[in-house]
Amino acid sequence: MDETSRTRRIAQAYVETAERRDWEGFGALLAEDVVYEMPQTRERIRGKSAFLQFNREYPGDWHLKVRRIVADGRHAAAWIDARVEAEQQDACVWFELSDQGLISRVVDYWPEPYDPPAGREHLVERW
Repeated sequence: MDETSRTRRIAQAYVETAERRDWEGFGALLAEDVVYEMPQTRERIRGKSAFLQFNREYPGDWHLKVRRIVADGRHAAAWIDARVEAEQQDACVWFELSDQGLISRVVDYWPEPYDPPAGREHLVERW
């Protein structure tokens, strides 16, 4: 399997394991020093442990489904159908993989800026 195909497969697995709440499988895709950013809320999470906790604790009945993934080398972009409760939104997620083939950076773009919900200040830094 070439690098681009592997990156595409990992991006797909990221969404699928998150949707299943398979946190062990999800964590296996992440580098220890993964950085997760949400430009709309100006939040950044550093490290696998904090990022896993953030996802495990994310509130509401949320669901994710891939519409399309485009990959090139160790970079990928995914167009995601995201639903929280009854609200459906499109999201775009950018991935960078490490030399070891693990996700080292995720940038999660949502349609509109918003204030982050309370209760996750211990996991994030604001910019």
